[in-house]
Amino acid sequence: MPIRITGMNSGLDTEAIIQELASARSIKVQSIEKAQTKLSWKIDAWKSLNAKIYDLYSDVLSDMRLEGAYAKKTTKASDASVVDIITGTGATNGVQTLRVEKLAKSGYLTGAKIADYTDAEGNKVSPKSTTTLKDLGLTQKPNADGTPGTFGFKLKIGDETSNLTFSEESTIDDVVKALKEKGLNATFDEKNGRFFISSATSGAAGDFELTAKEGTRSELALKGLGLYVNPSDKLNEAGADNVATKIDGQNAVIYLNGAKFESNTNTFEINGLTYTVKQETGDEEITVTTEADTSGIYDMIKNFLKKYNELINEMDKLYNADSAKKYEPLTDDEKEAMSEKEIEKWEQKIKDSLLRRDSTLSTVSSAMKLVMSQGVEMEDGKTLHLSEFGIETMDYFLSKDNEKNAYHIDGDPDDPETKSKGDKLKTAIANDPDKVVEFFSKLSKNLYDTLHEKMEATDYSSMYSVYNDKQMKEELKDYESKISDAQEKLNDYLDKMYDKFSAMEVALAKMQSKSDSLMNLFG
Repeated sequence: MPIRITGMNSGLDTEAIIQELASARSIKVQSIEKAQTKLSWKIDAWKSLNAKIYDLYSDVLSDMRLEGAYAKKTTKASDASVVDIITGTGATNGVQTLRVEKLAKSGYLTGAKIADYTDAEGNKVSPKSTTTLKDLGLTQKPNADGTPGTFGFKLKIGDETSNLTFSEESTIDDVVKALKEKGLNATFDEKNGRFFISSATSGAAGDFELTAKEGTRSELALKGLGLYVNPSDKLNEAGADNVATKIDGQNAVIYLNGAKFESNTNTFEINGLTYTVKQETGDEEITVTTEADTSGIYDMIKNFLKKYNELINEMDKLYNADSAKKYEPLTDDEKEAMSEKEIEKWEQKIKDSLLRRDSTLSTVSSAMKLVMSQGVEMEDGKTLHLSEFGIETMDYFLSKDNEKNAYHIDGDPDDPETKSKGDKLKTAIANDPDKVVEFFSKLSKNLYDTLHEKMEATDYSSMYSVYNDKQMKEELKDYESKISDAQEKLNDYLDKMYDKFSAMEVALAKMQSKSDSLMNLFG
């Protein structure tokens, strides 16, 4: 903006005069900017509400309109400490017997404690990861060709056998790495001076065996490392005579209804049920009962009503919001005279009222309420309503307008207004679940289809949008050009006024100069 110096000859505050003359045009610019801000806020309000409508449509209603979503079952064991059970959709109702003969185990070797050794200075040293086999006194004669001799171990994992070769310069860490490379879990605990080795998977197929040829220096090395297992005494105490303790890997074995099942893990998937056994039962049997999950169906319906109530309450609140006619977005100058809290309160008042008496909002909410209230035509030709399942709106005792269209379940323990009433819905689920499923799947489908129709794409709105988002976006862009045009006209007017006042100052300056000359002549 150019620097203008005015009023030097006239003594007038021409800056203030010009700004006052241009105030009407300035107000017009501000008015358009405020309208743009309000539209931007309205778009944000619709985006937030539309996301919640779409969430109900795509999540809850999308599932509940399908009768298969209600095919919930639950399975309980007579002794929960024995087994955990997950019920799949293919599970059949009934009572079964279960006996757990064996649990799956991983092969596990706890090495014997490796003895301390004497170093070159005669000090007693505990074995560490960097300790070599030679340090432990495990040496090997050179080969006939002069190359260093080696120790050979045989490792069998399941049905596969491989060889491990080490020299006297190999370290304990080299042994650990070699075992890991073969697929075992292996560590060396320096504090206890022992190897700990386990199979990567449970079951007999993952079990392992580490041996060396009997009577050789390789067998001595295996013992010196605490990895020797006495095949004739698996229960020998770890560390006794350099003998390791080994627990063999085994498969889990269960008997379900007398039929034998075996697995390398403790999990079995049988006829729609997933069993995870946790405890052997010996010769004892427990019972496993699968039945319809009435609680699951009830919770599903309750969750649907909760989501619907939250949405319809918010829509009613937005539609019935207090008027904010006297409030407009603040200019920068207006904000400077207010605190942050005052600004926030002022703007929130406007934002809360943006969808007040909005025709689109009214159309959508009315359509949803109609679906919920008009009932469902059943296969037998009868029309049933939510009230027949103990579900009604609470108009007769609620005073808040934005809660009058919410539905409550009689006997709901979480609802203080209805928890003392009879649980009509639970009774219906228990006595005639097919009827309940048919009603709520059709009700959900009707509401799903209604929202789908409202969210179809048009020339003014995008797919899955209940409001005219395309139109609003264009209107927002139009405000940019309107603001630009109005600002340009304001600037032109200001330039014109400044030019006029500048010309006046020049004329006054000339007049003053002539006056001074005359005064000098008559001096």
